[in-house]
Amino acid sequence: MDSVRTPDSERSEASGRASEASGRADENGGSDARGGSGTSDAVADNSLGRKVRSAARWSLINTVVMRLGNFATGILLARFALGPAEWGVYGIAQTVLLVLLSANELGVSLALIRWDGDPRRFAPTVLTLATASSVLLYAALFVSAPTVAGLLDSPHASGVLRVMCLCLVIDGVAQVPAGFLTREFAQGKRMLIDALNFVLSTAVTLALAFAGWGAMSFAWGAVVGNVAALVASAVAAPGTLRFGWDPQQARALLKFGLPLAGASLLALAVVNVDTMVVGSTLGGVSLGFYVLAFNMSGWPVRVISEAARRVSFAGFSRLADTPQALAQGFSRALAVLVTGTVPLCVLLGGLAGPVVHLVYGSKWLPAAEALPWLMALGLIRIGCELAYDCLVATGQRRSLILVQGLWVVALVPVLIVCARSGGIVGVAQGHVLVGAVLVVPVFLHALGRAGIGLAHIARACAWPFLGGIVMTVVILAARHLLGDGTPAVFAIGAVALASYVLCVLPGLGFLRGARTPEAV
Repeated sequence: MDSVRTPDSERSEASGRASEASGRADENGGSDARGGSGTSDAVADNSLGRKVRSAARWSLINTVVMRLGNFATGILLARFALGPAEWGVYGIAQTVLLVLLSANELGVSLALIRWDGDPRRFAPTVLTLATASSVLLYAALFVSAPTVAGLLDSPHASGVLRVMCLCLVIDGVAQVPAGFLTREFAQGKRMLIDALNFVLSTAVTLALAFAGWGAMSFAWGAVVGNVAALVASAVAAPGTLRFGWDPQQARALLKFGLPLAGASLLALAVVNVDTMVVGSTLGGVSLGFYVLAFNMSGWPVRVISEAARRVSFAGFSRLADTPQALAQGFSRALAVLVTGTVPLCVLLGGLAGPVVHLVYGSKWLPAAEALPWLMALGLIRIGCELAYDCLVATGQRRSLILVQGLWVVALVPVLIVCARSGGIVGVAQGHVLVGAVLVVPVFLHALGRAGIGLAHIARACAWPFLGGIVMTVVILAARHLLGDGTPAVFAIGAVALASYVLCVLPGLGFLRGARTPEAV
């Protein structure tokens, strides 16, 4: 189970170039606060660094706690309350919701994070635009829900769609207070808000699921949790829920936000198009297995990458005007993400069958067949998501839209062919093929144009990738010798992790900031 929340990073896109920032400041009545003496710049940099580090710590704690809670809840539901068919319906509803959330506020809320000046000057117009667009989008979804569910070969999902997508309206209203919290790096408050969301949504979901409500339990749990989060966000950012309208500001906001909403829609289409392909091609039961496997593959991505991305966009935006600092910041952020994610991906991929059997039970074993490939996809996604945030911050709007559009266009036919020939395993393999052969090289080219060369990326990934290769060899050899019993799985995992730690020790100095890529 995953709480139906929309991380800020899913719609995080803005421009950080000085000329564009000045233009936007003029449009919304703000002013550029940069400039002044070298001493004041140094003080500002130190203050920013402290904010980012504090926010990153709170964000990591928040994400780990929430994901562990979701993990435990998912086990209870999969083992005792819901089967693959119910998970398939939930997967359809969640996919539709996430795609709609990517564009529900037209991208205008990002101005609260990126534009200079006092955001309270234009926040009422943002709130009006976001709420109006969300209500209209939900109305369209409500009318078309039976058609959408039928196209995805899940006709029983229409009711779940109509309830779960109430979160569209709630999310639209919540964008302004959430944007203020993100702008100020207030991740401690965000943690409390997310905890409230999780506790209430999980309690409702579990109660309804064990009462026999099936996939509808996810929908009502999501609505209750999101309402609570909206109220808590308004309390944490007082005075932000004020409607207003300024036609000049609205034109500037739409000019700024619409291209970003399109890019965000493409980004979420990349992540969710496989669910639609599996549902329409292979049916609800196969979709249930695939959703479980995909959620498992997202554990390391969400725990580590989501925590970093809650602060990465704001941090990259501050560095966007200094190419060397941006390159160093991106390289170190990538190194931290990859170092923390590689061992989790290798463990879940190498021990897929035993882990699925141990955690969810034997009825879910078909999901394990796709898991190793989806773990490889998880690694690709982590790097691409961080690159996405960096390109957003540097204002490479055309490059970003081109990359995301190319990814979706290539992915759809490949996944359809792979689904028909290889089932859910073929879909996972098709994902990896498109990502590794097409998307990663294009992202590398776009990063190079932003001043982040291959040397920075290679420096960040070298030791973790070496450790991952060694871990893979250790797991394969140990499984051959010890088998797949529960004690053997824990022993294999411990030995593999120890081998990984030994491999990445030489890179710890870079992770701590003792060295830079230019120094090697």
